[in-house]
Amino acid sequence: MSLDVQKIRKNFPILQREVYDQPLVYLDNGASSQKPISVIETIDRYYRNEHSNIHRGVHYLSSTATDKYEQARKKVQTFLNAEHEHECLFTKGTTDGINLVAHSFGKKFLSPGDNVIISEMEHHSNIVPWQMICDEKGATLKVIPINDAGELLMDEYKKLLNDKTAIVSITHVSNTLGTINPIKEIIDLAHEKGAAVLIDGAQAVQHMAVDVRELDADFYTFSGHKMYGPTGVGILYGKEKWLNEMPPYQGGGDMIKTVTFEKTTYNELPHKFEAGTPNIVGGIGLGAAIDYMNSVGIDEIAAYEEEIKVAAHEALSAIDGLTIYGTANSKAAVFSFLLDGIHPYDAGTILDRLGIAIRTGHHCTEPLMARLGIPGTVRASFAFYNTMEEIDVLVAGIERVKKMFA
Repeated sequence: MSLDVQKIRKNFPILQREVYDQPLVYLDNGASSQKPISVIETIDRYYRNEHSNIHRGVHYLSSTATDKYEQARKKVQTFLNAEHEHECLFTKGTTDGINLVAHSFGKKFLSPGDNVIISEMEHHSNIVPWQMICDEKGATLKVIPINDAGELLMDEYKKLLNDKTAIVSITHVSNTLGTINPIKEIIDLAHEKGAAVLIDGAQAVQHMAVDVRELDADFYTFSGHKMYGPTGVGILYGKEKWLNEMPPYQGGGDMIKTVTFEKTTYNELPHKFEAGTPNIVGGIGLGAAIDYMNSVGIDEIAAYEEEIKVAAHEALSAIDGLTIYGTANSKAAVFSFLLDGIHPYDAGTILDRLGIAIRTGHHCTEPLMARLGIPGTVRASFAFYNTMEEIDVLVAGIERVKKMFA
């Protein structure tokens, strides 16, 4: 193994607890990850000793809070290799980031007859905002189909692209299938047609290194709570040229330079898109999460999770009556599956009583479920603090489920 996982687990207090008198086996990382003690302590210290509103006060606490918040933005810039720190906007999360782009980019750059391209595997958060803006602007929403393995049909994508494509919005890693999409190729093909590209990185940044300049992404968005940070905070990276041209998403404090009843002049980036008092502790906590990931090493995380993925796939594939949905050649350690004759909710309920936290349902990907011809799945999603032994516990739990329904 490339990591000392037992040492890492000691950094996560919740992993030491029991559920229903069983050791917690947390395999719902695709929904939200657990928090290391360094993030928890950062949040506690802020509220105990450092809290004040930011960007507005000259007193010591305000200056301290402002410095910590803006230091977190710099950490994000380095984490993504963005050219400018003001290209990194704090949001409420991935959903908020996508809505910001759909509203602001769509308002300025989407016209009747244009089209927006998404894929068949998208989360509802990367479907509904585009439906809304397309309806408003008279544009068409196009969908890239997938094959039975859960891979994008790139030849079909090329056919969908044309000179009327305004933007392509694609998930980096599928939250349901684990598919890692060929993002660089997707972006390059879109740019050949003059289209912008937004990448939903909610399931990617915690698993692999992301370099927005190498990808040449126009927009990249993700959530803090899926990468060991707090809830209610996320990041939207946007190229400076787009952010300067796009209108603000919301109005209020901090996003203005001057206000009169006749006219408002908007602030410079990034404040133009950050109206109102932000989630200050969320931003600072996200910076602490980035520090923690960097201390472990993103390449080391990726290498270990690859080991976990291979082992889990082998173990789950060996279970009679279990079907895995999502068998792409390039995928993350996310496994959606069904057991013959057993409803996923029933399986999830029994696994829960065994201390195994998994997710059941359609995972906010109803159109994908329709494509697969199923109502939902059981999903086990792994992180770098999961162990090989926990795979064995999951397998034993599944066998217990099968016996109960035999």
